[in-house]
Amino acid sequence: MDIAALSIGLNQASLNQNVSIALAKKVMKTSQQSNEQLLKAMEAPHPNLGKSIDVKG
Repeated sequence: MDIAALSIGLNQASLNQNVSIALAKKVMKTSQQSNEQLLKAMEAPHPNLGKSIDVKG
């Protein structure tokens, strides 16, 4: 294998790794935001929660 081909291969591997890391960071950030929104929604009680009972059978 010549030096040019080796250089191209290493650069492609580095690019793939950088893209994978960037994608993983984006997924983690989106997941964190979703979790924060879910926790915020769970903290605020629903205004009609516990005011009626469904007794249909």
